[in-house]
Amino acid sequence: MKRPLILISNDDGIQAPGVHRLIDFIADFADIVCVCPDGPRSGQSMAITVAAPLRVHRLPDYMGAAMYAASGTPVDCVKLAWHTILDRRPDLVISGINHGSNAAVNVVYSGTMGAAFEGCAFGVPSIGFSLTSHSMDADFEPCRPFVTSIVRGVLESGLPEGVCLNVNIPCCTPAPTVMRLVRGCRGNWSDEYVEYRDPSGHPFYMLAGKFRNQEPENPDTDQYCLDHGQVSVVPVSLDRTAPIPEVLPYLPWLK
Repeated sequence: MKRPLILISNDDGIQAPGVHRLIDFIADFADIVCVCPDGPRSGQSMAITVAAPLRVHRLPDYMGAAMYAASGTPVDCVKLAWHTILDRRPDLVISGINHGSNAAVNVVYSGTMGAAFEGCAFGVPSIGFSLTSHSMDADFEPCRPFVTSIVRGVLESGLPEGVCLNVNIPCCTPAPTVMRLVRGCRGNWSDEYVEYRDPSGHPFYMLAGKFRNQEPENPDTDQYCLDHGQVSVVPVSLDRTAPIPEVLPYLPWLK
């Protein structure tokens, strides 16, 4: 029997340490094709390139994985892999390991999760992995047991149609030992912009701000898990339709 085929992408770029550590963790039990952006594409969500040519370059293999760099977004990478690179349907799509948390509302902005959602849209079980450290020198080794356990489990049991997993692993001491199935916490970013001046005196702005957790004491949320040294596993749905019975009272003009 053929080994499972796993398609890997990310939003930090093909050179990011996180994607290489991900391959290290699963290369012994899967065939891997890795198609990642040729540079960082954080915050791209499910953006696609519609008005520019896309280019794909084959790179040297890594740990037996076929490595490709693409000029587009994370979702472009999954689409390009599906239509131009893969010779058979993948058994799993994995995105990551991301440098930085994708808990709570970050799942909406995340290019990492955008790639996972795109795999889900193709009907393939999909997972996004993130480590809560933005450092390029971060130690990903504590992720290994959780990554291998989740990947093996999803390969064996699959996922419901239209559902993928958003897995966040805290970068903490001691390393996490607990993994929990929870929901994304309610919260928002302050979305502050800092003004600077260029050499000509013209203003420009850089995004800043802080995340505001609206339920910091709720143990059934991903942010609570991360704040307490636990790995959070959140099932997220590609279908973003709100429950209609809950919405109808606010839309009396539709009756």
